[in-house]
Amino acid sequence: IKARHPLIDPKTVVANDYHLKDPQRTLLITGPNTGGKTVSMKIIGLFVLMSYCGMPVTCEEAVLPYFDRVFADIGDDQSVVESLSSFSSHIQKQAEVCREATGDSLVMLDEVGSGTDPREGESLAIAILNELRKRGCMTIATTHYSRLKAYGKRHDDILVSSVQFDMEKLMPTYRYMEGFSGSSNAFAVAQRYGLPSS
Repeated sequence: IKARHPLIDPKTVVANDYHLKDPQRTLLITGPNTGGKTVSMKIIGLFVLMSYCGMPVTCEEAVLPYFDRVFADIGDDQSVVESLSSFSSHIQKQAEVCREATGDSLVMLDEVGSGTDPREGESLAIAILNELRKRGCMTIATTHYSRLKAYGKRHDDILVSSVQFDMEKLMPTYRYMEGFSGSSNAFAVAQRYGLPSS
C-alpha cells in the first residue's frame, strides 16, 4: 500500500498500491512507452528482495509471500562477444525460467516476447506465460502486445493493469491502475522526442 521507490526523491516520488489476490498469480502491466511499467515491476521485485534482507520497505503496509527464487529478465544484455542479440539474450533467460521456476518462485519479465517478429513474439509470450501459469509461479510481466492484453483479460488468474500517461503534456504520470489495459502511445512519445511529423 502506497509503495514508493526508495531511490526517488520522497518529495516527487509517486506512491502506488499493488495487489495480487487469489486466484490471480500473474500481473500483466500494460501502457505507454516511458510510462512506468518497468518501474512498477522493479518496485515490487526490489521490495521482495529488500524484505528478505531485513530492510524496511518504503510503503504504508506490505504483505509479501516467501519465494524460493526470484527470476528477472529486465533490460537488454545483448553481447557481440557472446553472439547474443537482444532477442537471444531475452530468450536465453526466459528458457532458464521455464526450466527452473517453481510454484514458489517470483518471475519478472520485462517486455516478454519482444525483439523479434511481433506475431511470433506474441505467440512466444503467451506460451511462456502459459508455462509459468501451469507451474503456479507468481509472475509479473510487461507488454505492448495487443494479443497478450486480450489473453490476460480472458483468464481469471491474470490481473491486467496499466500505467497512466498525460496526453496533454506527453509525459508519464507513473500512476498504476489495476483492471485496465493501456495503449502504447508510440506516436505521441515519438513526437515528444522530436521525430518529425512527416
